Amino acid sequence: MREPGGVAIAERVEEYWGWAAAALFLLVTVDLLTTMYAAAVVGAEAEANPLMRWALGQSLPVLVVVNLGATVLAVVVFRGLMETYRVTPASVRPYYGLLIEAWLGLLVAAGLALFANNLSVIVLGESLI
Repeated sequence: MREPGGVAIAERVEEYWGWAAAALFLLVTVDLLTTMYAAAVVGAEAEANPLMRWALGQSLPVLVVVNLGATVLAVVVFRGLMETYRVTPASVRPYYGLLIEAWLGLLVAAGLALFANNLSVIVLGESLI
């Protein structure tokens, strides 16, 4: 099945998954590693996210399980979103696609912002926010 621009729905969904993977890499992997380093520099109590602050005080396996749980939850929710995109009527699918693209763009931007903030904490000793 093709959309008005000639792009197959499966191709579009695959592209969305690529952007979702990039966002998850930034929001989970990069954030976890830089947060751990920042916590070593300024202390875990400086972490703004209360769940992450708690997890930083636990053992490494607990910290990893918390982050894996967040990743699995995000993937399950995104899979559901992609299923709704597939069954959305063709007349509204392009608009729905734009919303998904905007949301994914915001997630990637948030991941980059968190990375920049963590680097600021590591290098300068203070948060950008």
